[in-house]
Amino acid sequence: MSARPPAVPILMYHAVTAAPTPAVRELSVPPEAFAAQLTVLADGGFTPLTTAALAAAWRGGGPLPARPVLITFDDGYEGVYRHALPALARHGFPATLFVSTGWLRGPDGTGGALDTMLDWDQVRKLAAAGVEIGGHSHSHPHLDGLGDARLRHEVLRCKEIIAEQVGTPPESFAYPYGHSSRRVRRTVRGLGFSQALAVGNALADRRQGPYALARLTVRRRTDPEEFARIIEGRGLLRAFARDRALTKGYAVVRRSRQAVRLCTPGG
Repeated sequence: MSARPPAVPILMYHAVTAAPTPAVRELSVPPEAFAAQLTVLADGGFTPLTTAALAAAWRGGGPLPARPVLITFDDGYEGVYRHALPALARHGFPATLFVSTGWLRGPDGTGGALDTMLDWDQVRKLAAAGVEIGGHSHSHPHLDGLGDARLRHEVLRCKEIIAEQVGTPPESFAYPYGHSSRRVRRTVRGLGFSQALAVGNALADRRQGPYALARLTVRRRTDPEEFARIIEGRGLLRAFARDRALTKGYAVVRRSRQAVRLCTPGG
């Protein structure tokens, strides 16, 4: 009997910037810290993959490198192009960028972005440099709190815009805020995405299924020692204890809101 594939660290970044807005400060990483983290991965013998490459290997039973890792970015902040891409290029590392299409600068912008965002020319340059472009909804709502029609619109519109602007439809999706439900996952799958990422702050495992893969949050307060621990899967309960408590609280609030919506005529 073949051995079960090992769990994989999937790193979740947001803004890479020295001067974040207050709204994204906690989830931002300074450029020099990001560059140092990539050096840790390189020195540790890790081999970064795109989300699509990992999912395809797990789906088809294909081989993976000895120490796979994923580097992912959410939302579409300009620092991914300005600061992260040069650092990735120095190591020859691929990555995955999940964009909220309505937040990006361009003809389909809806407003609401929390910091300076990428424009589509920058997204295309990222794609040309080997960054996988994935979907992250259109306007970044809590998908599990939407009605069926709005949910479908958020996922499908995002996919359509990426296909139009980049030239190929996205294969991978990341749930805004990490929140999903069986209905959300079914919608994402039904609209043609092959895999999707949550948060969870745990290592990703094939048993999670292709539409609920866990990620590890990297933020401004992630120091070098903690980063070294989490990529090895050590001390995760301690490192993310506060996140887990907040996640449980948010889950209660979301379930209450959904119950109200379902009990309201026309909800």
